[in-house]
Amino acid sequence: MRHKILSLLLMTPLATAGTALAQEQMAVPADYRQWVFLTSSLDLNYNTASAPNHHMLDNVFVDPASYQAFLKTGTWPDKAILIKENRMAESAGTLSKSGQFQLGVMNLEIHIKDEARPGKWAFFVSSDGHAPGKLMPLTANCYSCHADHGAVDTTFVQFYPTLFGIAKDKGTLSAGYLKNDAAK
Repeated sequence: MRHKILSLLLMTPLATAGTALAQEQMAVPADYRQWVFLTSSLDLNYNTASAPNHHMLDNVFVDPASYQAFLKTGTWPDKAILIKENRMAESAGTLSKSGQFQLGVMNLEIHIKDEARPGKWAFFVSSDGHAPGKLMPLTANCYSCHADHGAVDTTFVQFYPTLFGIAKDKGTLSAGYLKNDAAK
């Protein structure tokens, strides 16, 4: 499994204005929906300018080997991959008088731990859930937000109820998360 995941990383050199730039992409793992399901949320959004009539449901998955490592250590191993699948939400309509259900995939956010990278993590976004994810630049807000607020190793384990207690018991909650939690 680990070799399969590593082979998904693609390096594509591009020449722009006479300068060779490395543009990185990551293929969407075809079987990610068979990985370990961590959580689902409704309208968990970091953008304060979201549309009031637009609702989103998301599902978070992690590769099975990384999940097993987390259970033992309370932290993520190198090459761990978490995928946040963002889906449109729709009201139940005539069948039910309230509630929402998931429709098609809007996009995927792929968060991979890579000790060889600056910051040790990378974020890729697949615009439709099928196309390879494009690397977000290190200046993107996702890096600083995850570093400042992620409960474990720049990930939002505080939103993964099956893992939060493990991290707490193993003492792997980040200083930033503990500081933010104490300030509440």
